[in-house]
Amino acid sequence: MPLTPEPITAAPPRAAASPLLTQSWLDLTFLHWPADPLDVAPLLPAGTVPDTLDGVTYVGLVAFRMYRVGWFRLPGVPYLGTFPETNVRLYSVDAQGQRGVVFRSLDASRLIPVAVARTAFRLPYLWSRMSIHRDDDTITYVSTRRWPGPRGVHSRITVRVGEPVDDPTELEHFLTARWGLHNTFFGRPMYLPNTHPRWPLHRADLVECDEELVASAGLPQPLGKPVSILYSPGVSVRFGRPARPGGIPTP
Repeated sequence: MPLTPEPITAAPPRAAASPLLTQSWLDLTFLHWPADPLDVAPLLPAGTVPDTLDGVTYVGLVAFRMYRVGWFRLPGVPYLGTFPETNVRLYSVDAQGQRGVVFRSLDASRLIPVAVARTAFRLPYLWSRMSIHRDDDTITYVSTRRWPGPRGVHSRITVRVGEPVDDPTELEHFLTARWGLHNTFFGRPMYLPNTHPRWPLHRADLVECDEELVASAGLPQPLGKPVSILYSPGVSVRFGRPARPGGIPTP
């Protein structure tokens, strides 16, 4: 598939003047391992290929707190729209060069949002028992899967937050500055754009990582420590209307 990927930018390349969804992502930890594009390619939606940097693609394990999901310009929902989440994601690019993420799994602790996301957006959300605990500069994210399974798949991640990242590397921008997601919606490719302020990033030390989510998502079990460990206090996010890759809104 011939393509020229769009530039990697710390700020969103497109505006979202009329948001479909609003939300905040808070207390995020990003763990990343390198992956062979040949292993990743069969797991991506039609019309996309692995996005690479210097010939390498990555598997991301991202734990955070979703805060006040809202529709259109309505206020975010305080209870149902606020919950812990941990996702496994890959990196994609389409024929128009739009870079995005592809979610292999999204564990969340609220059943109704899980059911809505699975039905409305065909996203692989899963209902899990989850918690986030902070003790000074140390954060622990715990997850145990309930439905639809496999039940009991778990994750426990603990990081110690370090100094702010004043000048992120090209790799750190590549892994975090993602302005849309690729998915398949009723058999057709879909691109869901998003905008948010530039990430405030911190270095982080990995204290503990006992997880089964990556292998459960159909990927090889990561070997060794992540090559990138980052923390962010979070950003406010706006999602635009779904579009076919190339910017054509879906009817």
